[in-house]
Amino acid sequence: MLEIAIKRIYDPPAPDDGFRVLIDRLWPRGVSRDAAKLNAWVKELAPSTQLRKWFNHEPEKFASFAKRYTLELEHKEVDAQLLMNKAEPYKVLTLVYGAKDEIHNHANVLQDFLVNL
Repeated sequence: MLEIAIKRIYDPPAPDDGFRVLIDRLWPRGVSRDAAKLNAWVKELAPSTQLRKWFNHEPEKFASFAKRYTLELEHKEVDAQLLMNKAEPYKVLTLVYGAKDEIHNHANVLQDFLVNL
């Protein structure tokens, strides 16, 4: 069974991160590609630009954002399944994101979506 974890890109990579994938549409500021130690960057599973701008990291919008983002993800189920298949040999899929808020962010929504696939 594949474990699905989440981690900020600003936290140091660890050996137990398994398959590390950036799930942001934009590259996080101040992090080099070498320092990120990523296996992949999957922009396709990030929220749409329109949804991301609407949400604007406002915690009071998070419940509505999560519903809208989940609807977007339902149309990208094939991409999500392909990602999980690539990560399977690693036993752990770590979803890497850049947001400051560790609770109200798309990584938590994507993690729930992948767990329920």
